[in-house]
Amino acid sequence: MSTTSIRKFPRLGGLAVLGVCWWLPVGSASAREQAVEAPADRPLRRPEGLKVEPGGPLRSYLDAVTKNWLTPAPRANPAILAMFADRDRTPYRDLLPWSGEFAGKHLTGASLVYQATGDAALKATLKEFVDKLLPLQDLDGYLGPFARKHRLTGTAPNIQGKEGPTWDAWGHYHMMLGLLAWHDAAGDPAALVAAEKIGDLFCNRFLGAKSPRLVDTGSTEMNLAPAHALCLLYQKTRQQRHLDLARQIVEEFAAVGPDGKPMAGDYHRRGLAGEEFYKTPKPRWESLHPIQALAELARIDDDDDRRKAFANLWWSIARLDRHNNGGFSSGEQAQGDPYHQGAIETCCTIAWMALSVDMLKQSGDPVVADELELSTINSALGLFSPSGSWSTYNTPMDGHRMANYHEIVFQSRPGSPQLNCCSVNAARGLGLISQWALLAAAEGNGLTLNWYGPGELAARIEGAGKVRLSVDSDHPRSGKVVIKVEPEKPARFPLSLRIPQWSTATKLKVDGEPVSDVKPASYHVIDREWKTGDVVELELDMSPRVWVGEKECAGRASLYLGPVLLAYDPRFNGDGADDPEPIDARTLRIRPATKWGGAPPPIVLVEATTASGATVVLCDFASAGADGSHYRSWLRVENATPTPFSHEHPMRTGPPPARE
Repeated sequence: MSTTSIRKFPRLGGLAVLGVCWWLPVGSASAREQAVEAPADRPLRRPEGLKVEPGGPLRSYLDAVTKNWLTPAPRANPAILAMFADRDRTPYRDLLPWSGEFAGKHLTGASLVYQATGDAALKATLKEFVDKLLPLQDLDGYLGPFARKHRLTGTAPNIQGKEGPTWDAWGHYHMMLGLLAWHDAAGDPAALVAAEKIGDLFCNRFLGAKSPRLVDTGSTEMNLAPAHALCLLYQKTRQQRHLDLARQIVEEFAAVGPDGKPMAGDYHRRGLAGEEFYKTPKPRWESLHPIQALAELARIDDDDDRRKAFANLWWSIARLDRHNNGGFSSGEQAQGDPYHQGAIETCCTIAWMALSVDMLKQSGDPVVADELELSTINSALGLFSPSGSWSTYNTPMDGHRMANYHEIVFQSRPGSPQLNCCSVNAARGLGLISQWALLAAAEGNGLTLNWYGPGELAARIEGAGKVRLSVDSDHPRSGKVVIKVEPEKPARFPLSLRIPQWSTATKLKVDGEPVSDVKPASYHVIDREWKTGDVVELELDMSPRVWVGEKECAGRASLYLGPVLLAYDPRFNGDGADDPEPIDARTLRIRPATKWGGAPPPIVLVEATTASGATVVLCDFASAGADGSHYRSWLRVENATPTPFSHEHPMRTGPPPARE
């Protein structure tokens, strides 16, 4: 066992944390290659010919979810398509305001998972699903579940047995996302045509000085989301009216009613003014999707104001509403309090991760990639059962995991007993790895590696052809990462490596030669001529860290190993006490636990010493509570000096300040 010391760590997503760590020396020798720290603001993009095939624990989850949920779900829940086929048949189906989202969300998540696995059975299932879906689109482009005279009006007579509001535009937003994701994954031209028809439908109904406006249909944090999908569609079709309507909807963000009160979230103006997201008129999680339109329009129009507004809102959530497990929302909305005990809904976390992918591409800030890693390893894995057959509605910091179709069973309907907003959306959190693991600079040449789990990644680089990165690691169990760089032909290009903010003593070698001046919270750029056989060795500092809780979590703390949040689960402790005795931070020792032979197995298992000298076993957050036990991620930790948490912490609106 090694002696530990306590030190302050850089802020994690703007939240103050402390660190308990082992000291590791950094290699002092200089590498032959030019090695520099990347600039803070350097937009990133999806590289040409991208291929991401993760291995390790993430791949195990992807395969389980593919086999036990994504592939059987449509046949087990045939109403996912039947609701479109019989939308005009009376008596009408009893629907939810958001019933139309189910097919689109399923298609989005499954298409992204397919991009990360290349699973042939999943591809065949998705093709069958799309082939049955597309004929259900009406001639005017409508692809929703509501009767003709109620289409895109915002109300319908068959909402939970009565006249009620509809999120019909929201459902079409998710349908467009799904069709575009499938087009990206499989190159299906019919999917793009269907998405374009939906875009044309919106333009015919709402573009220009028409009444009602889209904002007048109500449920605006949901029904204004098509602005985002229209931007994505424009980038594929270059149809000007799709872009014009996206801009028009963004202007409607600021609409006010006859009473002078905001009708929508006013995301652009309030974000630009630096208002905290939880104080805006529409702080529910659904607002994150229309907010994504700000990032897309900033990119299309090179608009600094929209860029700043988007960044301000992202940082507000990161600082004030992202929980210790990487999840977002408390009771389905922002509260300005990361300790709030409200439900951390799966859909909210998925929206946060999608927003973060956009923020990473816009800013090129490695801290955003740190956030994605945190959310993926803890929340995205943790919201699924290890079998992959079910996911949660709520993945609490402390508590039990329950299947979403038990906790929100009110969404079940004849023909779709397992469908709800979260069950169809959860897989997207895993599939998003294909969108951020490996990126390229928006301008110039080069690759940016963000994900250090084992696997194979590849992309095309000018002059080098296809560049394959083979990653051999046990991350996140350990910090040792070996990357084999294999270009089709030797070529010079920069390879940027994410150095996490939590890795304060990183060791790096290129072809066996140590590299100096490797700084946390940066991209370390190795600009050299690469050839097959070159090897990069990275040793991340996985020293334990402590985040001392406040407010509802006062008197407790969260422990981390690298990006992994540790949790207490009685099943690893002889079915012991619900709440373990305090851990003394001054004498904290964490070492690999003895082999545990039960099932389901954890990803990470460690032993910690308590204040009385006893041993307590902790596991990774994603594995905690897998057998239905009550788990805790906020633990009693003594002698850890808190760093004050401040709601007044300055927002980031430009290049980040230098980090310690």
